[in-house]
Amino acid sequence: MDIPAMSMSMSQAKLAQAVSVQVMSMAKDQAQIQGQNLVQMMEKSSNPNLGKNLDISI
Repeated sequence: MDIPAMSMSMSQAKLAQAVSVQVMSMAKDQAQIQGQNLVQMMEKSSNPNLGKNLDISI
């Protein structure tokens, strides 16, 4: 294999790896945002007084 071809091949591999890392970083950021939104949604939906009283008539 000649030097220019090997250089191009290595450059393409380096670029592919950089793109892959960037895409994974974007996916991680998106997952973090979705997790934070889920926590906020769960906090808003919880009712602190739910289940404290039990009304029974016999």
